[in-house]
Amino acid sequence: MNTETWQVKATLLLVSSLTIMSMITISASLPDMTRTFELQPNGAALVKLSLSFPGLFIALSAILAGIIIDKIGRLKLLGAALIFYAIGGTSGYYIENIYLILAGRALLGICVGITMTIVTTLVADYYQGKARQKFAGLQIAIMSIGGIIFISLGGILADIGWRVPFLLYLFSLLILPATYFFLKEPAAAVNVQKTVVQVKSPAIIWLVFGNVMLIWIIFFIIPVQIPFYLKSIGVEKNSMIGLAVASATFFSAISSFSFSRIKDMFSFRQIFGIGYLLLAFAFLAFAYGDSYTMVLLGMLLGGLGMGLMIPNANVWVMQLAPLEIRGREIGRLTTFWFMGQFLSPIVLLPFLDYFTLSQLFYGLGIVLFGMGFLFFLWYWSQPVLRSVKDSS
Repeated sequence: MNTETWQVKATLLLVSSLTIMSMITISASLPDMTRTFELQPNGAALVKLSLSFPGLFIALSAILAGIIIDKIGRLKLLGAALIFYAIGGTSGYYIENIYLILAGRALLGICVGITMTIVTTLVADYYQGKARQKFAGLQIAIMSIGGIIFISLGGILADIGWRVPFLLYLFSLLILPATYFFLKEPAAAVNVQKTVVQVKSPAIIWLVFGNVMLIWIIFFIIPVQIPFYLKSIGVEKNSMIGLAVASATFFSAISSFSFSRIKDMFSFRQIFGIGYLLLAFAFLAFAYGDSYTMVLLGMLLGGLGMGLMIPNANVWVMQLAPLEIRGREIGRLTTFWFMGQFLSPIVLLPFLDYFTLSQLFYGLGIVLFGMGFLFFLWYWSQPVLRSVKDSS
């Protein structure tokens, strides 16, 4: 199998794009959706939960999917996951009950946990070294571009009606034929499945997992709260709200496209430090700005930071994980990624009972500055690690 063909790469990238659209495509619909369910007990909270709810089930299913694909192969679950992705994703269009909508979002999350784990494992299987580094950056960049397209479409369609953006989840069915024609089971993975071995990843992999969860706990408060914040400062058009949220993914794409070149110059630890500092400045822009322009500035900085840190974490885990348990470790990475997104409103929204949104953004900015400083301190204390575990 020639993994360098554009058909293989395009298919991997299209499946990857389903991940980001699963969570924030409906972001611009939240204010109008809240008005629909405001008379229902806890209606507003349930609507906000609908945005992050898939994250819990992505987290729960990804780790199981990783274990399964190490045993039976990468591709046997993919087709079914794409079909049920469309069924669960579109539930908000035709279902009236908020609890059943949440059930549909749960099914969507399970399918994303499977597809994301499979596609990221295939990237690690198909590509090595510099090629893997380049494709990992490209993967996150295309996910970001897909996010721009789907979030912007979601904002435009939300002006028609808050239910209409849910139809965008039918996109998974358009990708389904390509997965059968162009993706093949890696021969090395098949051979590994025939052996029984006990291997472990280096302990440092858990630091990567923990950082990914922390990053998403902090960053995911943006798509949850920014639509309401923009409404509070007089931005009424859902299309403008969608554009603001999508702008973060645009700048994420820019830095992800550049990840391979940046990785040639900096270590994994330095890139985490840079990313945390960019996020810190983003949250301070939100804290001190009360205009649409300052929100866009914060989105720019936040997107640049996330566009560096996510491929950085992916490549680091790919490098650390032995082939025999690669699916399991990438499943764990996906679990920590989306557990952070699910926990974000649960952890952070209670602070709004005691602080204003601006104060919360300011506090998070200080935390992010501290994390950036710790990573640089770690690097300065050990500028060269001879082990491959963190060598570049």
